[in-house]
Amino acid sequence: MSEMAVTIFGPADGAAVLAVHGITGHGRRWRDLATGHLPELRIVAPDLLGHGHASWAAPWTIERQVGALIEVLDEATEEPVVVVGHSFGGALAVHLARTAPERVRGLVLLDPAIGLDGDVMSEVAASSLDSWYLRDRQDAWDRKRAEAWWEVPDDLLTTEIAEHLTTDDRGRVTWRVHPSAVAATWSELARPFVVPAVAVPTHLVIADRVQPPYVRPEFLDALHDVLGDDLTVTHEDCDHMVPLSRPELTARLVRDIVARTTP
Repeated sequence: MSEMAVTIFGPADGAAVLAVHGITGHGRRWRDLATGHLPELRIVAPDLLGHGHASWAAPWTIERQVGALIEVLDEATEEPVVVVGHSFGGALAVHLARTAPERVRGLVLLDPAIGLDGDVMSEVAASSLDSWYLRDRQDAWDRKRAEAWWEVPDDLLTTEIAEHLTTDDRGRVTWRVHPSAVAATWSELARPFVVPAVAVPTHLVIADRVQPPYVRPEFLDALHDVLGDDLTVTHEDCDHMVPLSRPELTARLVRDIVARTTP
């Protein structure tokens, strides 16, 4: 049994799609995409380790996350799946396709964060810990609006705060995520990137307002080398929260990969 908590959207007989969130996220963040834009698909959306209602026990390495994702797939389906991953979830999608290529029939990578600069990640990790706790719900709202969530619709941010904001056992307002897991994960993003073990149909979305970009040129070149014509790259004039701010685009890309890879 997986250590991840899993939310499943859609019909039991729908084509299975594994949806993997990013740092500080949770599986239910995919609800709007699943119910509003991809209702015919079976969206399997886990909370990553250290996040939401999954196990918060260390370690929070890429290998352990991928192992837990494989356990989620073992419980959800016997067939290979399309994997949609956002940010760190995109990195995990690529690592899954590297580790267990027989489980992945296609990829949708939404501004994936992988193979990033170690000095920058060190600073980001320290900053995340320094500013981890919030004053109240309004502070949570304001901070999100000052970051990549500035273009996310109000109703989705309201839902995020209602579902994911909590108070810890010391009375501090915080997101439902282990702060040390977040810091450790920023370190994981500085590891050398990998590419899928075999070519699979892949859509990659680059959020052009993210500077410096999460998708580094050397990673993009390596994907082109391995995937060739199976890789389609979309540059989108948006910030990092692609699945929430661009659900129509995300749904179109997921549906395309599902259609192209359905036997």
